Amino acid sequence: MRPWERYFRGVVPYVPGEQPRGSRLIKLNTNENPYPPAPGVAAALKGMNAEDFRKYPDPAASGLVNVLADYYGLEPEQVFVGVGSDDVLAMAFLTFFNSPKPVFFPDVTYSFYPVWAELFGIPYETQALKDDFTINPRDYDRENGGVVFPNPNAPTGCLLPLEQIEDILDHNQDVVVIVDEAYIDFGGVSARGLLDRYENLLVVQTFSKSRSMAGVRIGYALGAKALIKAMSDVKYSYNSYTMNMPSILLGVEAVKDDAYFRKTAEKIVGTRERAKARFAKLGFEFPDSCANFLFVRHRKVPARQIYEALRERSIYVRYFDKPRISDYLRITIGTDDEMEALFSFLESYLK
Repeated sequence: MRPWERYFRGVVPYVPGEQPRGSRLIKLNTNENPYPPAPGVAAALKGMNAEDFRKYPDPAASGLVNVLADYYGLEPEQVFVGVGSDDVLAMAFLTFFNSPKPVFFPDVTYSFYPVWAELFGIPYETQALKDDFTINPRDYDRENGGVVFPNPNAPTGCLLPLEQIEDILDHNQDVVVIVDEAYIDFGGVSARGLLDRYENLLVVQTFSKSRSMAGVRIGYALGAKALIKAMSDVKYSYNSYTMNMPSILLGVEAVKDDAYFRKTAEKIVGTRERAKARFAKLGFEFPDSCANFLFVRHRKVPARQIYEALRERSIYVRYFDKPRISDYLRITIGTDDEMEALFSFLESYLK
């Protein structure tokens, strides 16, 4: 080791899903929306003036903050925006999880949580999901330094009912509780309805899934004014201009077209429900997903074997070689044509 290398920050990084390139492939591995963004987004993109890019963007992203506040019936001081929900969640970890007590999150969950905890020196403790991959609220009754969990959970797709989220909040009123709702638009009820009752609740959502804008990177948090101010103070101590001008403008247009957003989400839900029946008929089992993906396990054929066979046919799904879930594949819901190609291959292969 060279002398200066001893001071490098050593971390085990998050590993994102594979991003294969090419036109003749079916990509069902990173939970992207298979449909384009709202028409207003494309129109706004065409109407952009490159001359405007020489100026800094609004550091408060006021246009996007205001349209989100209006959409959800909140005040602008209750909305925080960032470069994807990963940016927002990382900022929340950095802002709120500074207790010597461990932060609690599930053992099978979004794999960025332990990465941020290690990066920021946050003690944490994972709570084992039940055998059916659902959260047991009683596991979060003990003293802790904060709570975070996705709902629906990733990679399982399981939904925690709103009354159980309230149960966790009731038992954790002295810490911040973060509900990561990247997939909530595909099933279930958002916890944002609880914001008036719980000042320690932070709800995080994204434009990457239901609004078809993973490539633009927009995430946001909804919460009490005190929480949002604290996050903003940390943001301005780190990077004032986190969101670029095109993202702000395109995000505004995406929020405006609510009818398109709902229609697209409903289309994905319909495909998901039909896919459940097809997977079951082929001998797969899976928890009931409320997300835009299914977490499936075949009763006879190992997950890795199916994953590799699909990959050879340029059909990409996600395989996690981790404890408890190494027998499962996470499969994003694509278009009806993409899902038909997937099932056509599986029907032939599994014979």
